[in-house]
Amino acid sequence: MASIKCCVHLDSYESKKLNSVLQFSDRCLIFAFTSVTNNSFGKIKQVRVSRLDTELSDVLQYSNVDRPVDVSDDNVALQSPNLHRKFKKGKRSIWKRLEGMKNVGNDLKVMHGSKIGCVDTEDDNGFYEKLSSNGIESSLGDCNSMLEKLESGGRDDEVLKFFEWMRINGKLMRNVNGYKLALRVLGRRQDWEGAERLIQEMQTESSCELSFQIFNTLIYSCHRRGLVGPGTKWFKMMLETGIQPNVATFGMIMSLYQKGGNLDEAEFAFSQMRKFRIVCESAYSAMITLYTRLGLYEKSEEIVEFLKKDRVILNQENWLVLLNAYSQQGRLDEAENVLASMCAAGFPPHIVAYNTLITGYGKTSNMLDAKRIFQNLVSAGLEPDESTYRTMIEGWGRVQNFKETEWYYNEMNRLGFKPNSSNVYTMINLQAKYGDEAGAIRIIEDMMMIGCQYSSILSIVLQAYEKSERFDKVPYVIKGLLYNHVLNNQTSCSILVMAYVKHGLVDDTIEVLGIKKWKDKTFEDSLYHLLICTCKELGHLHNSIKIYTSMPKRDKDNLHITCTMIDVYSCLNQFKEAETLYINLKSKGIALDLIAFSIVVRMYVKSGSLNDACSVLDVMEKQKDIVPDIYLFRDMLRIYQRLGMVSKLADLYYKILKAGVSWDQEMYNCVINCCARALPIDELSRLFNDMIQHGYSPNTTTFNVILDVYAKSGLFKKVRQVFWMAKKQGMVDVISYNTVVAAYGKGKDLRNMASVARRMKFNGFSVSLEVYNSMLDAYGKAGEMEKFKNVLLRMKESNCGSDHYTFNIMINIYGEKGWIDEVGDVLMELKESGLKPDLCSYNSLIKAYGIAGMVEEAVHLVKDMRKNGIEPNRITYTNLIAALQKNDMVLEALKWSLWMKQMGM
Repeated sequence: MASIKCCVHLDSYESKKLNSVLQFSDRCLIFAFTSVTNNSFGKIKQVRVSRLDTELSDVLQYSNVDRPVDVSDDNVALQSPNLHRKFKKGKRSIWKRLEGMKNVGNDLKVMHGSKIGCVDTEDDNGFYEKLSSNGIESSLGDCNSMLEKLESGGRDDEVLKFFEWMRINGKLMRNVNGYKLALRVLGRRQDWEGAERLIQEMQTESSCELSFQIFNTLIYSCHRRGLVGPGTKWFKMMLETGIQPNVATFGMIMSLYQKGGNLDEAEFAFSQMRKFRIVCESAYSAMITLYTRLGLYEKSEEIVEFLKKDRVILNQENWLVLLNAYSQQGRLDEAENVLASMCAAGFPPHIVAYNTLITGYGKTSNMLDAKRIFQNLVSAGLEPDESTYRTMIEGWGRVQNFKETEWYYNEMNRLGFKPNSSNVYTMINLQAKYGDEAGAIRIIEDMMMIGCQYSSILSIVLQAYEKSERFDKVPYVIKGLLYNHVLNNQTSCSILVMAYVKHGLVDDTIEVLGIKKWKDKTFEDSLYHLLICTCKELGHLHNSIKIYTSMPKRDKDNLHITCTMIDVYSCLNQFKEAETLYINLKSKGIALDLIAFSIVVRMYVKSGSLNDACSVLDVMEKQKDIVPDIYLFRDMLRIYQRLGMVSKLADLYYKILKAGVSWDQEMYNCVINCCARALPIDELSRLFNDMIQHGYSPNTTTFNVILDVYAKSGLFKKVRQVFWMAKKQGMVDVISYNTVVAAYGKGKDLRNMASVARRMKFNGFSVSLEVYNSMLDAYGKAGEMEKFKNVLLRMKESNCGSDHYTFNIMINIYGEKGWIDEVGDVLMELKESGLKPDLCSYNSLIKAYGIAGMVEEAVHLVKDMRKNGIEPNRITYTNLIAALQKNDMVLEALKWSLWMKQMGM
C-alpha cells in the first residue's frame, strides 16, 4: 500500500526529471518503501528481535526455515531464474521509476553520523564509508552482510532504507537472500500487501526464483503471532505458485490451525501434506488434538490409522496425543496400552501421560484405577506435580468422597503446590454438603490467597450452600476479610442480602444493612425496594413489612417503595395502613406517576371503596402528563361499570380510541362487557366484528353480553348468528341459553323459545330456573295457559325450586285472568317456601285484587307493605288508583292521585 501511494505521487510528476526532484533523506526512504502512516493494517508496533529470535525452534530439526546463508559470497545471487509459476505482472514497478537515483551516499553518511541502525564500532563505520564511496561498485556480499547486520539488530527502518539503496544501486538482481531479509521485516510489521508486492517483484523485476523458504519466512511471522487468516493466505499462495511446502511449512501451519481451532483449514493442509508424501509428526498430533477437542473421535481414529499407514515413527508428542485421545473417549484400557507401548519404544516415563490417565479415570468416576495410576506414577520414579494433585482432587470430588478429596488437598498444600479455582470450588461444595463450616472458612482463606476476587468467592459460597440446602449456615461462614469486604462493597453487599431474603433470612439481612459501611442513598433505596419486591414475589409479605420498617428514615418518602408497600398492605387486606401511606404522599405534595395511581386505584377497588377509587382517577385526570396504560384503562372501565356510570364509560371509551393503545384480546372483552349499556348498538356491533377480524376469541361473558344486547334490540337474526358462533367455539353456557330463551319469550316467538329450551336439555344442560321463568312469563302473557301449566309441572318434576320472580309471574298472570283463588294459592305457597312477598309481589297482588274487585284488600296491602319494611313505589300507587277507579271509587282514587303529586311521584 505504501508503494502504491508512492506510485501515484510519482505518476503525477512523470514529466519532471526524477533525479532533479526526488532527494532521498532518511524519512522519505522509509516512506517510499513502507508508508507506515498510511498502511491499511493500522499502526504497527516495531518489533526488536535478534536473528536467533526469528527462528522457529521446534522446526529447526527440518533445517528449512530461514537457514543462515553466507551473505559474503557474491555468487549467492547467481541463482537459476527458472520459476515454477509466475505472478501476473502488475503496474510498472516504482523501483524502475527510481533508476538513476544514485545519490544515496549522503543518506548513508547521515545514517553513519546519527548512528541509526548500525553497530557503532570503527569497523562498521568504515564499512559504511566504503559502501557510501563505492556505491554501485560495492560487492553483493558486502551489501547482504550489512543488510543482515541491520536486520539482526532489529533496526527495521534501517533495513528498509538500506534495501532501497541496494535496489537503486542494482544489488537486488537474483538476490534471494536480500529479499528474504526484507520479507522478514515486513512480516514482523504485518505489512502483507507490501510483502505480496515484493514477492511479485522478485519474479518480474529481479529474476529471483521462489522457494519454500520465502513463504516459510512469512508463514513463520503469522505462526508466531497466531494470525490464521494471513498464514492461510501465504500457504495457499505457495500452493498456487507451484511451490511445494516442506516439513517446516506443515509444522507451522498445522500448529497455527490447532491453536486457532480452524478445523476446515487444518483438514485441507493435512490432505496436502499427505498428497506431497511429506511426513510431519506434529501435523498428525495437531489433527488428532483438534478432532479430540471437538469430540470427533471417529475422525481422530482415522488419523491414527494414517499414522500406521504412513509408517510414521512416533515421537513423544505423538504418543502423548494418542494417549489423550483415548482418555478423552473413556477408552482407558487402550490408553494404558499406549502408555505401555510408549515405554516399550524407549521413551522414559512422562508425568503428562500419567496425569492424562488420571484425568480420564476421574471423568469416568473410576477413582480406584485413578489411585492405581497415581501409585504407578510414584513407582516409575516420578514425582506427582501440581496437575496430578489437582486432578485427583477433582476426581474424588466428582464421586463426593470428602475424606479422600480433603487428603489430597491437604497433601498438595503441604508440598507447596497451589490449588486452582476448580479445586477450591470442589472443596467448598463438599464442606457445605457435609457440614464442615470450619473447613469452609479455611478454604475461603485459600481462595483469597490464590487471588480469587472477593465477589467470586462470595458467589461460590452462596451457590455451594444453596445447592446443599444448608443456606442457614452461610452467616457462620461469611467471616473476617470476606465479611469486611461485604460491608464495604455495595455490589457484594447486595448479592448477600438478596440471597438472605431469598432464603428467608430477613433478620440477617437487616443486620447486614444496619452495619454496612458504604454510603450511597440512591443505591441504598433501590436495594431496599428490590428486597421488598423480592419478598412480595415470594409471597413473604410480612417480611416485606419487616424490611420496610427497618429502613433508615428519609426527609422525603420514596414514591416507588411507598407504592409497593401500599400494594403489600392491600394484599394483606390491611387497607387502613395502605390508605395512610397514600394520604402521607398527598400531604407531602409528592406527585404520583402512572404506576402509583394504578396501585392506589386497585387498593380502593379491592377494599370495596369504588367511590374513593373514582376520586383518585379524578385526581389523575387533572395531571395532563399521565396517560393510562392498557391495564389502568381496564380497571377504570370495570369501576365505572360497577358504579353504573354510563356517561363516564362512553367518554372513557372514546378516550381509549384516541390514546392509540394496542388492543389485545382481554381489552376487547373488557370494553364490550363494560360498555354494552353505554355505547350505541352499531358501535358495539362494530367493535365485536373488529375483534373477530383481528383473530381474537370472545369469552363466554362477551358472547352473552352481545346476545343480550341484540335480543333486547329485537335483532333475532344476529342473536342466532352469535349463538351459533359461541356454540362452535364451545363458549355457550347456561346464561347463554337463558339469554336466548328470554329474548324469544319477550319477542313472543314461542316456537323458537321452546326449541332452544329443548336443545338446552339435549346438549347436556339442566333447564335452569331462569329459563322456566321466561317460559312461564311468555306463555302466560300469550294466554297459553295449558303450556303455562305444563311448564309448572315440569318444574315440579325436575325438583326445580321457585324464586320471587316465579311467584310474581304466577301472581301477575293469575291476577290478569281474575283467578283470585289461584292467586291466594300462590301467595300461600310463597309463604310456605320460606319467602316473603317483595315489592314486585305486593304490586302484582294490588293489581290482582283490583281486577277482582277486592279494593279493601288492595288498600290493606299498602299498609301491610309498610309494616313489613317495604316502601311503596310509583307502580304501587298507580295500581292502587287503577283498582279504585275500576271499582267506581273515584273520590278515593282522586285523593291518592293528589297525594302522589304532592310526594313528587
